[in-house]
Amino acid sequence: MNAPVDFKAIEGMFRRHYKQIEVEFEPEHAVAWTYMKPSGAPCFNLGMLEELRAHDSAIESCGGRVLYKGDLQQIHYYVGGSRVEGIFSLGGNLENLVELIKAGDHDTLMHYAKLCVDNMYLRICGYNSPMITISLVQGEALGGGFETALSSNVIVAERRSRMGLPEILFNLFPGNGAYSLLARRVGMKRAEEMIFSGRVYTAEELHEAGVVDVLAEDGIGEAAVRDYIRRNERRRNGMQAVFSCRQHFHPVTHEELLNIANVWVSAALRLEEKDLKLMSRLARAQAKLVPGGAAARPEAVEIREEMQYATA
Repeated sequence: MNAPVDFKAIEGMFRRHYKQIEVEFEPEHAVAWTYMKPSGAPCFNLGMLEELRAHDSAIESCGGRVLYKGDLQQIHYYVGGSRVEGIFSLGGNLENLVELIKAGDHDTLMHYAKLCVDNMYLRICGYNSPMITISLVQGEALGGGFETALSSNVIVAERRSRMGLPEILFNLFPGNGAYSLLARRVGMKRAEEMIFSGRVYTAEELHEAGVVDVLAEDGIGEAAVRDYIRRNERRRNGMQAVFSCRQHFHPVTHEELLNIANVWVSAALRLEEKDLKLMSRLARAQAKLVPGGAAARPEAVEIREEMQYATA
């Protein structure tokens, strides 16, 4: 006999108050939406990473289900997006990373990297349940933001979106899944070219390269996701099974991601003063993009200007 469902414990997992993520459930097609809305700069801070981890772990522990109107509902589609206008995510918080590197704080850097890996891996595995994962990109997705988008089965991106891996510009590399996930989509050689270039690509370029699956017009990203779900609902089971086959054919393992994260931490601690100065310059540009702030620039123009400066 199955053990009785402990709804009190489940309610405790799902009823917690989140400050940096927003979650919604649409029962018609069983779509769970999770939007990032980080405090401060639109980057992955520890608080938001911990909230994502808590929410997603609750979904996994409940067999890919979410509590909705007092009952557990199976999730068929998990959609990850952002509430920050014009920005999906700018990746790691460079200001904090510079401080940790200067202090030689290996343990905290590794804790941060492991938390990123743990969040990524759950998404890559579809929360160990029969669901399709979708990343909705409506603006800039840089570094860890691009890596997060890559962790889903399907990427839907508005035409205005730009994605890239700028870490090489300050003598580092993206250490939370970019190599593993890009190489499985475009091949190892092309993935390395994209990482070494530090380029920011348009959504249209990435659509042509086969990285972006659905190219949507600006402002209709959510509608494009819903249209994708409606058009494919009758074959959802088969599609989800095929996406699962990706993991069997060429699996991304937790061990692989952690090993790469270890390489990233070691490389970060070898950065020289000139590298950290450039990181700090980019960090100042990130800080000006605080949502709702007077200096907020939705298109993240300043980040790209700093990157152009770095390659000049």
